[in-house]
Amino acid sequence: MKTILVVDDEPGIVQIARDYLDRAGFRVLMADDGPGALRLARTERPHLLVLDLMLPGMDGLDVTRALRQDQATRKLPIIMLTARVEEADRLIGLELGADDYMTKPFSPRELVARVRAVLRRTEDTPSPVALIQIGELSIDLERRIVRRNAITIDLTATEFDLLAVLAREPGRPFTRSQLLDLVFDLSYAGYDRTVDAHIKNLRRKIQPDPQGLQYIVTVYGVGYKCLEL
Repeated sequence: MKTILVVDDEPGIVQIARDYLDRAGFRVLMADDGPGALRLARTERPHLLVLDLMLPGMDGLDVTRALRQDQATRKLPIIMLTARVEEADRLIGLELGADDYMTKPFSPRELVARVRAVLRRTEDTPSPVALIQIGELSIDLERRIVRRNAITIDLTATEFDLLAVLAREPGRPFTRSQLLDLVFDLSYAGYDRTVDAHIKNLRRKIQPDPQGLQYIVTVYGVGYKCLEL
């Protein structure tokens, strides 16, 4: 049974999320503020965090930032909840390392579906091609490990899956819509910039020198492709 930590200061939302996730077979933990979310994430080690953006004591962005800076929780999948409709707010969460986001009010059934989709992306699944080598970059698909010059690079589940999709077919351009379908498993119509935010994070991690080898290339008017060597 996988554990989901739900964090929101609105008791009604927490209860609805708990009821639906519990019926879906998950163990559910709850917190109503930022410090409590951090404490439970570090002590209980949940498999996924459903995190409200506006929280007392410490907001969701600061919680996400703290979790991503902690070696023990930096890969914890995060679905961010927000009542804010501005695209900039959603992109800030994604750039900090959130794997997904939902705007309030939301469908509890969709929340369960997204939890399952994000968890699928974090599970180790065998692949016909176990290892991909692109320049100095080594991608172990089975163990979900990425290294550059033998140094391990910490990626979120979403970042790894984006890289894996692109690296499996180097040189092939993928549209943002294709990447949304292949990586996120759900319909994200109108949110193509979700991909851009994750690609930005991924590039920063795998190619820290902007003047060096560009592993992920922008195909203007189309989307992205992985460098073909």
